[in-house]
Amino acid sequence: MKAFYQLCILIGLVLRTHSGPVPAVMDKVEEDLAKDYLKKLYNMKEETRRTFGRTVSEMSEKLAEMQEFFRLTVTGTLDSETLEVMKKPRCGVPDVAAYNTAPGNYKWSTNKLTYRIENYTPDMSQAEVEDSIVRALKVWSDVTPLRFTRIYSGVADIMISFGARDHGDAYPFDGPNGFLAHAFFPSPGIGGDAHFDEDETFTFTSQNGYILFLVAAHEFGHALGLDHSRDPGALMYPNYSSRDVSTFVLPQDDVNGIQSIYGKNPDKPVDPEKPDPTRPVTPDTCDANLVLDAVTMLRGEMLFFKNGLFWRTQPFSYQTEQHLIKSFWPEAPENIDAAYESPSNDLVYIFKGQKVWALFGYDVAKGYPKPLSSLGLPKTVQKVSAALYDQESGKTLLFVDDVYYSYDEGKKKMDRGFPKRVDALFPGMAEKVTAAFQYRGFTYLYSGPRMFEFGYGRLLRVLNNNYFLPC
Repeated sequence: MKAFYQLCILIGLVLRTHSGPVPAVMDKVEEDLAKDYLKKLYNMKEETRRTFGRTVSEMSEKLAEMQEFFRLTVTGTLDSETLEVMKKPRCGVPDVAAYNTAPGNYKWSTNKLTYRIENYTPDMSQAEVEDSIVRALKVWSDVTPLRFTRIYSGVADIMISFGARDHGDAYPFDGPNGFLAHAFFPSPGIGGDAHFDEDETFTFTSQNGYILFLVAAHEFGHALGLDHSRDPGALMYPNYSSRDVSTFVLPQDDVNGIQSIYGKNPDKPVDPEKPDPTRPVTPDTCDANLVLDAVTMLRGEMLFFKNGLFWRTQPFSYQTEQHLIKSFWPEAPENIDAAYESPSNDLVYIFKGQKVWALFGYDVAKGYPKPLSSLGLPKTVQKVSAALYDQESGKTLLFVDDVYYSYDEGKKKMDRGFPKRVDALFPGMAEKVTAAFQYRGFTYLYSGPRMFEFGYGRLLRVLNNNYFLPC
């Protein structure tokens, strides 16, 4: 029997919340959900205690710890943003290392590991399951000395199985949309094993379920000794997020983590004609050379997009949240070219290549994506580089490098006489526009690492791209 272990449970909860801030959540069902979440993931007890003459709520302390981990505003109260994070599909291993059931660094004593697939899910063909498992393991062997060999009988280092409810360990699954899977840290016995909940729907590439490759790759990270990462772009981030598996590259944060345990892949020759793929690195708001992909307002909040992630913040707030685009809008593209909010219909439009998506809350509006030509743009336009809704004219400006088009939201058609040069409307703006938005009557046009502030018909200031982001 194993002395120490660490369990990773992926919790699938349906995300249906609104983005408007609410001071506190009072609904008992949601309060019970939060208590259950904190008990399982943050070691919360029932009792309260007194400190310096006052009663300290255990729940308040654990809420604050959870908020700090996810880089939320630390209030110690169950507000809407905290509940929103709790409702996202995620891995149930404790996020604070001090509360892990297997504290310390765990690794295999050998780089040659075996795995065995004990059974299969009927959701996918056997070939799809096997392919998903092989690719999930290859994610880690590509960057380390680890090598995996499949065996078909006996006990492997990593035993892989699908089961429902009570499936033979001390952690029974709880049916659909509950615990998706769990895995154990390296150790004798059950260590390294990965179990997947048969009551869930696993898929090969479809987003109509949980992509097995992504779930398995995350679980195998734990089976190899990795804990959770606070980096929202990392594979080992607690929250599940769908990604394009055909272009998936292990993020740099995960590479750094696994190589700190096992080292680099010694068998990977340096081939200048076949360089290593560019690994996603989570952007830093303090980077003076930061070039944003898109900026938009959303119900009073500011969203700043970069490399498949976005920052979400209140204007001039010292707190910001960072999320994967796919974690909020699974049907949206992984990264975008432009975005704007339309106050006339409460939709946010995002652009990628020659397509446009309309988002209502966390859902893609019916009938989208559509081609850019549906807005009246010429078919020769390959991409929209920036967009904004002009509050004064009520028109939407669509930028294509150094020219722009004017779209009439009311008439749902493009205005005549366009495109026009950007500097005809914004004197002094000779650069290509890469992002744009309006705030409090001022227009902000981005080009490279600089932001140009316009007001009163003239250029007022040139600022860094991260002017509105806390640093």
